[in-house]
Amino acid sequence: MLNKNIPPAKPQLTLQCMTTQPSTSRPVVIWLYTGLVMIIVQILLGGITRLTGSGLSITEWNVVTGTLPPLSETAWLVEFEKYKRTPQFQLLNFDFTLNNFKFIFFWEWFHRLWARLIGVVFAIPFIIFWIRGYFKSPMVKPLLILFLLGTLQGAIGWIMVASGLTGDAIYVKPTRLALHFIFALGLLSYTFWFILQLTVPASSRLANAPLRKRILLIIGVLLLQLMYGAFMAGHKAATAAPTWPTINDKWIPDALFNEQEGLLNFIDNRILIHFIHRGLAYLLVIAIVLLSIRLYKTTESAWLNHARKWPLILVIAQVLLGIFSVLTSTSIIPGVWGIFEWMAQLHQLVAMLLLLSLVQLLFLIKRNA
Repeated sequence: MLNKNIPPAKPQLTLQCMTTQPSTSRPVVIWLYTGLVMIIVQILLGGITRLTGSGLSITEWNVVTGTLPPLSETAWLVEFEKYKRTPQFQLLNFDFTLNNFKFIFFWEWFHRLWARLIGVVFAIPFIIFWIRGYFKSPMVKPLLILFLLGTLQGAIGWIMVASGLTGDAIYVKPTRLALHFIFALGLLSYTFWFILQLTVPASSRLANAPLRKRILLIIGVLLLQLMYGAFMAGHKAATAAPTWPTINDKWIPDALFNEQEGLLNFIDNRILIHFIHRGLAYLLVIAIVLLSIRLYKTTESAWLNHARKWPLILVIAQVLLGIFSVLTSTSIIPGVWGIFEWMAQLHQLVAMLLLLSLVQLLFLIKRNA
């Protein structure tokens, strides 16, 4: 017989996890989410650095001593003299004053400082969690991969900067900018994937191999489109065709392919880059619309029900921001942050969110039962 004087037990809320115990995974997940947000901020800082033309202002890679900016007028003059020896100053910014230099120096320094902070935020909790036994054996390999990806990203960043410090280069090479951007997105996606492994219950993942293949294909197209977005940025190609829906009033523009350039057209021809970047965007919209229709016909889980709406919302926002970026590119004023720069930054942010929304779908829809 039940004792009516005993109150009913209250439900306990716990963090469900695939590979770790709830008590140990919660701080790890919070730590990884912090890293995820910091990586997004770092990529956005990279965009600001590019838009302000600041990437070549620091001519050395001093991992420790470069943490602090110049702290005296003499130190500022020393750094300015180093910058004066770069092709960018000699060919483009030859009229820069010390104050102009301080402005571009700040953004590159802050971009590098934030990267160092990410390293600190990764390293210190890692040691604490390791000592306290929060890491189960299945978590060790992903954490090591995260560390290697972060280190590789820093090295690629310096290689990218070094490409603009010699010869007649006034900006970093667009191909290296694209490589730096794609690797950053890889680091971002892998971090998010690891978080999903620690937070999504196994019962919330659905088995549907054909649908998973479709999502993988869309992610592949998106990465190619984002790479061409980096080419657009590296070549400052928005101003080459500041019209929409046509490209300089033509659906198939002139000078789409220069026979003398051959395959280099695909990475150097600004009009062809425009054409490919826009075409892939339209293809993505169609593919994600079809994917969304399929997802809403798929057996639901709570996680999928929440996740399936985001790719379509974000891809529409991404296309609109891309259009506004192109149309406002005629208002660019060197050294002034205006409407184009805001559109370009939002365009980059939504691109990252779109990629993460697709990564989440890929995780939720597994290959086999």
